Amino acid sequence: MQLPLLALAMASFGIGTTEFVIMGLLPEVAADLQVTIPAAGLLVTGYALGVVVGAPIVAVITNSLPRKGTLIGLASMFVLGNFLCAIAPDYWFLMAARVVTAFCHGAFFGIGAVVAANLVPPNQRASAIALMFAGLTLANVLGVPLGTALGQAAGWRSTFWAVVLIGILAVSSIALWVPRNIPHASGNILREFAVLKRPQVILTMLMSVLASASLFSVFTYIAPLLRDVTGFTPHAVTYVLLLFGVGITIGNLLGGKLADWRLMPSLMASFIGLAAILVAFVFLSGFAAATVATVFVWGILVFAVVPPIQMRVVDAAEGAPNLASTLNQGAFNLGNAAGAWIGGAAITVGIGYADLPWVGAALAVGALGLCVASQALERRSGGLVAADDLSDPATGEVACKEC
Repeated sequence: MQLPLLALAMASFGIGTTEFVIMGLLPEVAADLQVTIPAAGLLVTGYALGVVVGAPIVAVITNSLPRKGTLIGLASMFVLGNFLCAIAPDYWFLMAARVVTAFCHGAFFGIGAVVAANLVPPNQRASAIALMFAGLTLANVLGVPLGTALGQAAGWRSTFWAVVLIGILAVSSIALWVPRNIPHASGNILREFAVLKRPQVILTMLMSVLASASLFSVFTYIAPLLRDVTGFTPHAVTYVLLLFGVGITIGNLLGGKLADWRLMPSLMASFIGLAAILVAFVFLSGFAAATVATVFVWGILVFAVVPPIQMRVVDAAEGAPNLASTLNQGAFNLGNAAGAWIGGAAITVGIGYADLPWVGAALAVGALGLCVASQALERRSGGLVAADDLSDPATGEVACKEC
């Protein structure tokens, strides 16, 4: 791996850890701050909404700034947010600190994905994006299980202190390894929002929303599900989360390779498999060995869709890739927020933890429907970016697709 990609992956490792580790610590956070588990689950929703709101704001603010300096600034905001989480005296302070942390998330992954794609030959762009996102998946292999174990042993605040140290290392790695002269077209970003008129951009972002909602409607409450339904001890839950992290790491890298090969067919196949494994989870969650295998396969399938979706939105947003890539991170996190809220609402109205995978499966089927519609639209219009959509969002001039 090139050192710049390694630096981006290191930062995504820290961001992924702080985003996901809260789910393994929901019982501890709820008990310490004296709130219910569904209320603690809203910390996931609050973070995700912070990404959704922060992504376009930060994209506008940083549009004219150098890419390297922007990435360093965003990673530094991440360090500050986690410091505030570690010292939070109550639930609402922690919620606010999570939102501060989330503001850097969408822009970092959006800008970072475009930077990663520009560091490699054109036929390796999806794989480069997958390598950057490998930090996010490795966070689930190492960061989340170790953070969960640390939080259970030494208090949940100790986990956030550890993430602060990871963030400091990430800032240092970006400063050392990411090149200064990264190509960057800094047009009028407010005009670039016109790219949102393109049907393919909207369809792809809606896929992001439903794919993430499918994951978070179940995964937000994975710790109580594994404890209360499957019968795992808190210690065993850590190992199951570790296996899930291995699965999503494999899925992320596999998704990048498949996207460079045949993007849409592989994306549709992944959504079909995702819906199927969640339905199976409903019937297998009472059996320990079957649950372990199911969680592993679920991890592979749920992250196999990430590089293809990110690559497709960049391609569909010709003329405004940085903005679209950043906004797509907001779309993923809108799905995170919606999924966490939907899962919590389902529990509140009496649906048991064992039946939550039905919700995730339904959302995955919805994402598959959008994928099929996007493919059909591409065939009817003769390409991903229709002729009517080829004007440069920043200048209003019509681009030549063959140039």
